[in-house]
Amino acid sequence: MMIKAFKRGALLLLLALSSCYRVPDTIEPKVDYAMQDQYLLRLPSPFSPLTEEEQQQDWAKEYRIALGFAHELDLYQAITAFKRSSYLIPSANPSRKLEIEYEIFLCYYIGKKYAEVIYTFEHSGLCHVQPSFPAFKDLLIILFDCYTQLKEEEKADKILQYLQTQSPQTAEGLTLSKDLRKATISSIETFSTKPQYSYLQPFLSYYEINKKSVQTTQLLNTFLPGAGYFYLGQRQSAITAFLLNGLFIGASYYFFHRGNIPAGVIFAGAEAGWYFGGIYGAGLEAKFYNERLYEQYATPMMNERGLFPAFMIQYGF
Repeated sequence: MMIKAFKRGALLLLLALSSCYRVPDTIEPKVDYAMQDQYLLRLPSPFSPLTEEEQQQDWAKEYRIALGFAHELDLYQAITAFKRSSYLIPSANPSRKLEIEYEIFLCYYIGKKYAEVIYTFEHSGLCHVQPSFPAFKDLLIILFDCYTQLKEEEKADKILQYLQTQSPQTAEGLTLSKDLRKATISSIETFSTKPQYSYLQPFLSYYEINKKSVQTTQLLNTFLPGAGYFYLGQRQSAITAFLLNGLFIGASYYFFHRGNIPAGVIFAGAEAGWYFGGIYGAGLEAKFYNERLYEQYATPMMNERGLFPAFMIQYGF
């Protein structure tokens, strides 16, 4: 009876300790867009062409040079020339100065320099523009994306709330984009019930069928070291984990059986590290497996259907 009670207690202790190494079942995928150069170059400018009188001025010459670099997507040179143009333009021409600041803002965004985008916005006249500004909606879309990328959720939500009153369709598209990038499965499931988003159902089915359970992975490794890795298809890691744990368990037993308590304690401590580390490591591997699985399907789907904010802007250079 005492032996059975001891075994039961040991098992409960083992499960309690292993639960301390539990990995969350949520994923953090890295889904990004790949924009073709030709797509950007096809986007029209939101601003009126320079007049003949303007073209004779120094600031306009720098502006035209900047546009040339921008059309070649030489963004560093374009930003430098746009800034020179901004320094040269007279203060009596505030509308053109705003246009130049927006072009710098756009260059940083295309280059995925999100912190620089926000800095440009907050330290220029762009933070005071009104809905009459030609690229106003694009400005909001870019800001939403940048705040989201920089994890400034409160600011991103404020922009989304404003867009919901002005352009509900744009706000819905941005919400879906955010949910897909953050893998908010429950929200994506809600979107998938709408006819226009029916293409999300095969995506969700594929992910649910093929993903691995983090809890199952860790439980398998709890009862048999290496079994969790085998469940994930990582046979080499499974064999290594099984052999190492077996080696340390065998060594611990040998030394305790021979009365060499200090050596037994050392090997038992090392085994505890390998054992619980293996449980946690298997859970992490399951999480990574699910993230790669999600990315494998979500990335091409979002690119093909233009579900990234960068594909929602209407204007270019």
